Amino acid sequence: MDLVLEIFDDVLLDKVWASLVPLTAVANGNSTLPLVAATSKWSQLVSHLPHPPIYINDTLYNAASSSVQNVSAWPRTYVPRQILSLSVITLLGIHVLYFLFAGLSYYFIFNHDMMRHPRFLKNQVRLEIEASLRAFPVMTVLTLPFFQAEVMGKTKLYDSVDEYGWAYLILSVPLYLLFTDYCIYWIHRWLHIPVIYKALHKPHHKWIIPTPWASHAFHPVDGWAQSVPYHTFIFLFPMHRVLYLVLFVAVNFWSIFIHDSDMITGHALENVINGPAHHTLHHIYFTVNYGQYFTWADRAGNSYRHPDSSLDPLLEVKMNERKEREEREAAEAKKTK
Repeated sequence: MDLVLEIFDDVLLDKVWASLVPLTAVANGNSTLPLVAATSKWSQLVSHLPHPPIYINDTLYNAASSSVQNVSAWPRTYVPRQILSLSVITLLGIHVLYFLFAGLSYYFIFNHDMMRHPRFLKNQVRLEIEASLRAFPVMTVLTLPFFQAEVMGKTKLYDSVDEYGWAYLILSVPLYLLFTDYCIYWIHRWLHIPVIYKALHKPHHKWIIPTPWASHAFHPVDGWAQSVPYHTFIFLFPMHRVLYLVLFVAVNFWSIFIHDSDMITGHALENVINGPAHHTLHHIYFTVNYGQYFTWADRAGNSYRHPDSSLDPLLEVKMNERKEREEREAAEAKKTK
């Protein structure tokens, strides 16, 4: 997130903060920063906000001898500015990611015949989206400490491939996936402990036949808890910051992808990859296939259930349709007698 914040500062936020908290605002009585007179009520209001001393070219800013314009009294390194910027970026980012990827998956991958399943709820898509939107602000607040620590350089993120070499860069990908997968497996399984399940995880299992819109339709603490391994990884292991950002977006896409209720079976990686078919069984049977990407943790924990085609919930849709058709035909035949 430090890379994202830097990009946003360069492109937009430096100008926004210079406008919202300008350096030329009136200083309050306790300020250590000499500032010129206010010209608006907003400047007067801003003058009462705390701010650090501002250095320009290693020299403390002096309003009497400087004509600097379009500079914010809240520099990039000021923590309140970072927190507010990160909050806005995170909220915007998760909304864009959710509506873009979940929308694409819903319209182009999700089998809409599943919406005729008897356990598909009335207005379920709307309910899934509403649940997600309610969760996003709280999840953002809970995640901010991780992002702020990242911006403050408390993680093991690095910039140059030369620091650890190409071999480690490549190996860090499976390390990241295996670490997060195993941690999420246990967090997810603990969320199914009855007392925790009832308080936190049950809202997500409201969607027996989920759509991609259900991918983020969690209780916010539940959604945050399952994201913790992604954030803690970079405090424990070095990772290139660009690679980390790419993987962070990719795992969010994967979370959307596995919620499409797809039960396509028989592919080559079915025994290894915990895909949409596996996660569909998790939503139907609750206590199987807790893993995020792979099946190995479920196999080791005796919670694996193989996605056989006979378990496809679409079969129930077709069976109900056939039954309804037979009943209509019988009723029509009875009328003609």
